[in-house]
Amino acid sequence: MAESTVTVKWKKEPDEHDYPAAADYLEMLAEPDIIEKVVAGLRKAKITHKKAKDILRASQLELLPPTNQWVRADLQKIIAGTALSPILLVCGNFRKGVPMQIADGYHRVCAIYYTDENIEIPVKIADLP
Repeated sequence: MAESTVTVKWKKEPDEHDYPAAADYLEMLAEPDIIEKVVAGLRKAKITHKKAKDILRASQLELLPPTNQWVRADLQKIIAGTALSPILLVCGNFRKGVPMQIADGYHRVCAIYYTDENIEIPVKIADLP
């Protein structure tokens, strides 16, 4: 397989607005006290790197089409050389059949997948309390 000819630029930390966006999504999955702990865990988590293909597999989410307006917008940012915000993840539990959650950054993961599924994406991962 040929190496990607596209370089993706990343911010050193997620944007501040990514944390409330993550909480907003997670509110549909758990109680407020759990969400507060998860978001606090995301804020404290160190940046690590995961591949787009593995994030999608672990989350059990489908790849959105490149025609999706938000995926397309992120693809345009990649082409323009605009730095993207790292992804916020919540650890799943394979023993219990609980998939990992992409708390913030699903569209960015899909855009990276279309660019090159093997690109290392900076992520913060929080455990469930």
